[in-house]
Amino acid sequence: MQSEFSSPGSVIDALTEIALDMRWSWNHAADDLWSRLDPELWELTRNPWAMLQTVSKEKLNALVADPEFLETIEEVIARRRRRQQTESWFERTFSAQRFPGVAYFSMEFMLNDALPIYSGGLGNVAGDQLKAASDLGVPVVGVSLLYQVGYFRQRIDADGRQQALYPFNDPGQLPIRPVRQANGEWLRIALDLPGFRLWVRAWQVEAGRARLYLLDTNDPANLPEYRGITSELYGGGPEMRINQEKVLGIAGWRLLRALGIRPGVCHLNEGHAAFAVLERARDYMEEAQISFDAALAVTRAGNLFTTHTPVAAGFDRFAPDLVERHFREYAHNALRISMPDLLALGRKNAGDAGEPFSMALLALRGSGAVNGVSLLHGKVSRQLFQDIFPRWPEAEVPIGSVSNGVHVPIWDAAEADELWTEACGQSRWDGELEQIRENMRRVPDTRLWQMRTDLRKKLVDFIRARLARQFAGHGASEEEVRLAARIFDPDTLTLGFARRFAPYKRPNLLLRDPARLLAILTNSQRPVQLVIAGKAHPQDGEGQEMIRQWVDFIRHTPARSQVVFLSDYDMRLTEHLVQGVDVWLNTPRRPWEACGTSGMKVLVNGGLNLSELDGWWAEAYTPAVGWALGDGREHGDDPAWDAAEAEQLYALLEQEVIPEFYNRDENGMPGAWINRIRESMACLTPAFSATRCVQEYTGKYYVPLAEAYRRRSADGKATAEVLLGWRRQLAEHWSKIRFNEVLVETEAGEHRFQVDLDLGDLEPAAVQVELYAEAGESGEPFLQIMTREETPADDKTWRYSAVVAAGRPASDFTPRVVPHHAEALVPLEANQILWYQ
Repeated sequence: MQSEFSSPGSVIDALTEIALDMRWSWNHAADDLWSRLDPELWELTRNPWAMLQTVSKEKLNALVADPEFLETIEEVIARRRRRQQTESWFERTFSAQRFPGVAYFSMEFMLNDALPIYSGGLGNVAGDQLKAASDLGVPVVGVSLLYQVGYFRQRIDADGRQQALYPFNDPGQLPIRPVRQANGEWLRIALDLPGFRLWVRAWQVEAGRARLYLLDTNDPANLPEYRGITSELYGGGPEMRINQEKVLGIAGWRLLRALGIRPGVCHLNEGHAAFAVLERARDYMEEAQISFDAALAVTRAGNLFTTHTPVAAGFDRFAPDLVERHFREYAHNALRISMPDLLALGRKNAGDAGEPFSMALLALRGSGAVNGVSLLHGKVSRQLFQDIFPRWPEAEVPIGSVSNGVHVPIWDAAEADELWTEACGQSRWDGELEQIRENMRRVPDTRLWQMRTDLRKKLVDFIRARLARQFAGHGASEEEVRLAARIFDPDTLTLGFARRFAPYKRPNLLLRDPARLLAILTNSQRPVQLVIAGKAHPQDGEGQEMIRQWVDFIRHTPARSQVVFLSDYDMRLTEHLVQGVDVWLNTPRRPWEACGTSGMKVLVNGGLNLSELDGWWAEAYTPAVGWALGDGREHGDDPAWDAAEAEQLYALLEQEVIPEFYNRDENGMPGAWINRIRESMACLTPAFSATRCVQEYTGKYYVPLAEAYRRRSADGKATAEVLLGWRRQLAEHWSKIRFNEVLVETEAGEHRFQVDLDLGDLEPAAVQVELYAEAGESGEPFLQIMTREETPADDKTWRYSAVVAAGRPASDFTPRVVPHHAEALVPLEANQILWYQ
């Protein structure tokens, strides 16, 4: 039978289909196809779409005549189509749910280096979650910006100083395509800026079952200064930033509507996208013909705000006059509210005309749920937003947490993938994680150690080639290039440190005592080698100086043979590092790393972590899986504590890490080290996978928020008007509530509380009276709803009662009054609270 792909045209169509689905970046079934097209170009770019733009007709014609090549294409296409038809985890788990999908807004997405529109952690999280959503079948579409130069590329000059380079992102070389209307016209979204209409072009990225839409202002119809709005990620000043965030939030939502996409949930990945809150409400205003306040009351129920920021200074804030200039017409004509009312959404104190406008507060006030990105970060975020909920206990500030996870298939080496497939099966990351722990615990020592030995050797080979190319590109001598090509030993303990160079990350903590570090590295019996990479923001002089200090240490000490700094830290470099290092170092100041995902990427490859008890490691660490730095408390930027932790870091390396690696049995294997690898892989890899993370988002937030939005929107404006009326009543009458009398009797092992409450003009159904006690030995606060008698004691006084066990003194318990409505989000939508005395 003749092949479906027997002509050059059909082969090109099939290769185009494969190249434009970025699932190739985590499913390597087609790698051989691209390697056969051009092995050298494939190795350099790993960009199938760019290769298709480059390959000659002669080469394609030759491959069309190759039965093996055609057979591979047929198999790849067949697998792709089978997967599209296979029932997903989401369909199996939520088959009975009416779920309209999720729109995931993020300033950056890291899918692959073939699409360089990311800088680091935020994009890493967004990209990995989009890939996991594809694997799991969760209906998610991403919305972001297409940057003309993206984030900067790094070069280290002869003096060890960072140089920032900005190569152009040629859309024709990126795995994207324009979004076309039915008539073939390029879909463009109109957005009004002060005195000018901006045209925003739309592009589409395919990532398995998921889609990512990118917005781009480089349209010939725009004025030159506006074409550059999407030129650079995190570049420019406040004017560029507010324009970028308007494009992301407002034009992004309009794009979805133009495509006929009506998501039930809008997920704001950081506050950058918070203007989507306004546009979603405006959209619903027109649809339901209601006020902005009513529309916001409906739509916020379907919005989720994920904050990644551990310090208040990290939130985007804009000067009031800048916001007014950009939003005066939009507020008046589109939202039909005053500028003071709009500015109040982004302020702690609505009446303070000088207070900047916070995107985080807009996101919080426009969402039905808020979460941090680790257990510790959830606690830190509740502290950051505590003053928005005055007098509420910190534990009840309405911010939860979903700990980040990494998309395991994108970060595992081929050798690790083979081991995992043997132990856990091919579909282990498609939804069912329950058996992974026990399956991995059965992997033999010899199998684990062979994998680690192979991966360390691969990393050393990569470092040699990369460093030699780096030296040659900087004009180094032939001798220096030859030495670089022989650096490192594949049998030596290899440490890795790679991340953004910023003061709070303390990338130079290991350099605090250079002589001691040098002694650790160059020990003849138990040597250590260290690979470092990372960028400092172009405006961060202190971070750039830290890079220079490392380069200086490498160049001017005997450490030159044991330490390398690899420039231009990007996703592909990360892949090599996390696959090969034995130990991943992480040294931030607690609690300034919201989560940190770099250390998660080594887990699948059998790497171990030595990290500060911050972010994800604060909940992941046990002595069986790695090593911990710090005491689990906050010390700010105290130099004395930095010195103490540097000492602890050296001691851990000298006394625990290095001896354990080199302590070998009669078969030449480090038994304790391998046990640690096995436990880390078995317990932590699934727990900190994007599979678990997206499953948790789906069950904890996506499905409930979609249902809450459905309920609020089901009757147009009726529910919204009831909620607004309830909130107006609370605002008008709350101050009149009074505790008349509180009585407590203790007998027969019970405390009996009786509260007489004057509600003034409020209906009793508008509030809830509770008995509260701070956390005791159980570790959880005590909360019990008090029972209201059916008839009032007099016109405005109602009696409430509760009975609790007398295991604690009666004085530990305090009656309080909080707002109550069956459909309300308390305290997100009503933050009043009244305590007795």
